[in-house]
Amino acid sequence: MNHLQFYIDGAWVDPVQARPLDVVDPAQETAFTRISLGSPADVDRAVDAARRAFASYGRSSRKDRLALLAAILASYDRHQEELAEAISREMGAPITLAQRAHVAAGRSHFEQIAKVLEHYEFDEPVDGALVTREPIGVCGLITPWNWPINQIACKVAPALAAGCAVVLKPSEVAPVSALVFTQILHDAGVPAGVFNLVNGDGPTVGEAMARHPGIDMMSFTGSTQAGVLVAQAAAGTVKRVTQELGGKSPNIILDDADFEKAIGHGARLCFNNSGQSCNAPTRMLVPAARQAEAAGIARRVAESLVVGSPADPGTTLGPVANRRQFEKIQGYLERGADEGATLVAGGPGRPQGLDRGYYVRPTVFADVSNSMVIGREEIFGPVLSILPYGSEDEAVDIANDTDYGLSAYVTSSSRERALDVARRIRSGMVHINGAPASRAAPFGGMKRSGNGREWGRHGFEEFLEIKAIFG
Repeated sequence: MNHLQFYIDGAWVDPVQARPLDVVDPAQETAFTRISLGSPADVDRAVDAARRAFASYGRSSRKDRLALLAAILASYDRHQEELAEAISREMGAPITLAQRAHVAAGRSHFEQIAKVLEHYEFDEPVDGALVTREPIGVCGLITPWNWPINQIACKVAPALAAGCAVVLKPSEVAPVSALVFTQILHDAGVPAGVFNLVNGDGPTVGEAMARHPGIDMMSFTGSTQAGVLVAQAAAGTVKRVTQELGGKSPNIILDDADFEKAIGHGARLCFNNSGQSCNAPTRMLVPAARQAEAAGIARRVAESLVVGSPADPGTTLGPVANRRQFEKIQGYLERGADEGATLVAGGPGRPQGLDRGYYVRPTVFADVSNSMVIGREEIFGPVLSILPYGSEDEAVDIANDTDYGLSAYVTSSSRERALDVARRIRSGMVHINGAPASRAAPFGGMKRSGNGREWGRHGFEEFLEIKAIFG
């Protein structure tokens, strides 16, 4: 494995043209390695290899694919520490979070997809016809920097299980874990050309993939703005496009909830991974009469976080992943105060004692409304906005008054009441009373949060084409 090389047709190869890029450690603001940025010519090589491989791999048996998934899991286990160290270094996740959440999430997707493949019915009789499902073909995968291995695994695992060949472009901000992942697949014996990796930026490699006539499907995770560009580029070849985009998830705390528990849990979820999760509950909706109480609980959570070096096992909040994100968040923090929100904790600037690194003070704003920029736009940092509401109906209206619809959260002492509210929220997922997500259930959103689903059977089926055979 060479960080300056790509992985094409079962081997590490040099790029067509050398275009090196520094990979920056966000805790130190210094480069710790370099990768190469690819070109359309590199994409052509990868797609050609994938198309050749798909001719045979697309017809492989269930038994062979299950054996391959098992080999990948075994190889994954041998590289877990290396993966965790790469994730922590490249995007700033505390090492304990990288180990327990990031790396564990990637493994769980392969485990779950193996269960799906083992029992999946590819053929279905329908009124005398045979409806069969077969691999869609060559898939272009574009993944983000915030949960790098989770997002790679939840695309690659179902694609390989379905019988597809893939070309992956990981984020150039956090590419090293993707290179480790590639070595994992190589060591597991993935057939040459079935998996290919080309590093690069979105406007060059990403667009070349989306436009490529040899790619049958694009699966993209990232910002809504970038997702629109991928869909536009893909439209000319009428390929399938699935998108997991931004979010501004509401967290409705109903008046009968256990406030100490609900507010504390919601705030910790918001700050987890330095707030860099598309499904983070960043809008906390509380009864207006109890907003001060809620703000006090959230402030205590923010002040309890240990912000520091990702390499320190005691750190609970690392830096955000890159300078661009750091500066963007600082702008939102200043904007929030200018718009009239009440600063409860944190605010602009680095945390005390940290004069280097892209560290953001865990921040809580109260008296936020949906008319404010911090109440409407995805900040993607450790920033919690508390919005007061008068009635349950108003809470639902506020929750739905957003361009996004990825996830939502509802807490009540009555599950029935919480479920009723959950059914009224326009989002792809709703968590009731702190329930965690299941890897077997679909992950995805509505509105400008994207289309299609990932995880489990629903994610697996995104990589299948449906064919009707008559007679």
